[in-house]
Amino acid sequence: MERSISSVTAATFVLRFATGLTGALLIFLLADFPQYGGPEVGAFTIGVLTALFFAAELVLSPPFGLLSDRVGHHRVMRVGPVFGLIAVVITALTAEIGVGSMVIAVPILVGSLPILGLTRVLEGASAAASVPSVLGFIAVATSGDEALRGKASARFEAATIAGLILGFAAAGPVWTVLGPMGFLANALVYAVAFGLFRWYVPNVQTNGSLLPRGPVGLKRYRRLLRRTRVWLLAPTWVALNAALGLYTSQTLFQLVRTPDPRFADQSLVGGFEPLLVTAAFLAGGAVFFVGLVYWGGRFVSLRRTTIIFYGIVGGAVFVVSALALNHSGDAPALLRIPTGVGLALGLFLLAGATPAALGLLADMSESFPADRGAVMGLYSVFLALGQISGALIGAAAASLWAFDGILMATLLLLAVALMPLARLRRFEFQFQATPASGPDPEATAVDLSVTRAYRIDRADIPPDEAD
Repeated sequence: MERSISSVTAATFVLRFATGLTGALLIFLLADFPQYGGPEVGAFTIGVLTALFFAAELVLSPPFGLLSDRVGHHRVMRVGPVFGLIAVVITALTAEIGVGSMVIAVPILVGSLPILGLTRVLEGASAAASVPSVLGFIAVATSGDEALRGKASARFEAATIAGLILGFAAAGPVWTVLGPMGFLANALVYAVAFGLFRWYVPNVQTNGSLLPRGPVGLKRYRRLLRRTRVWLLAPTWVALNAALGLYTSQTLFQLVRTPDPRFADQSLVGGFEPLLVTAAFLAGGAVFFVGLVYWGGRFVSLRRTTIIFYGIVGGAVFVVSALALNHSGDAPALLRIPTGVGLALGLFLLAGATPAALGLLADMSESFPADRGAVMGLYSVFLALGQISGALIGAAAASLWAFDGILMATLLLLAVALMPLARLRRFEFQFQATPASGPDPEATAVDLSVTRAYRIDRADIPPDEAD
């Protein structure tokens, strides 16, 4: 199973790299959109385009999750790169592309914001197809192995975050050298991702007796939502993703935008070169990646909710440090060192929150082995709800207060994520199908209590709804 996890992680990394590269290239394109025949673009438009991506992921993740349970996770995960490839080709055609002495242009596409909205929907469909199927695959491969589940959850998040960050980082050089042609170059990356999912990831088959039976479609999905305690996790995860969603587009736009005299007192608003932003993203991504590896190895010794709590605290440390840096003005570099340390510490702690939440969701899927893709597809649903909220909140906050607005909105969302955590903690052990490994003398008691809770849940299902 280690090889299965490694191969699907590698394929996920390549796909997320392409997604991150597309997102950042789009920001650079929109920042210079008037040069390519488009209108002037502000923070609100950026927020709407970001929200379209996650709205598509939100709507399409449930059916793709159900489909992966029905036809196989391996088949559905390869659909994602196809949607992404189509999206970047269309995006490239919204600008005049110079090829040698020729200029390629499609008049009805050049400078069109509605067409760019369509491409964001296609990108969202790419994530909706790949994420539930990949996570369903991981849930099957790690069933009954707590240590491997922790590693796999951390690897998935590491591949996702590292891919997105490196894609963002690569966008600066790619845009500098290729301009809008970079979108066409990215189509090749999507083709590589398709090849990896198609031929490199092994086909882990679900036991035939576990294939879904009974109703399908939305009716089945409603049943799953009623029968799981996933709603205990939902408020915290949505709020966390909303906080992270503020940074998927708005932060980058604020850094590279034309400086605004209204916010002259904010050091991080406007005027930064793409290559400098690239270096900053690489540094932050490296710290985050180290945090993912560290916290992913703590699934056996620490409760999931404990790791999430540390992540929320880390997010607050990051925000406070960023606020201090944003108002450091002309302070000497030596005085800025504490803010840099605070940023690094905050990122390191924050890195554990998402794999811990993912581990909880995988634990919940143990009670529904025939519907792992559908249950794990809730990852995308919560991610999308959070990212849409974050994008729109970030757009409003950035329009009013620029970088300060983004940071203060993040702090509020982290507070919202913290509030339901205590209740989630009380029910945490009911989600685990197997106890944590180790010489814990209470392990047997925990296992019996969990099994008893599982049987009670199954007994509560009406006979006509039982699988």
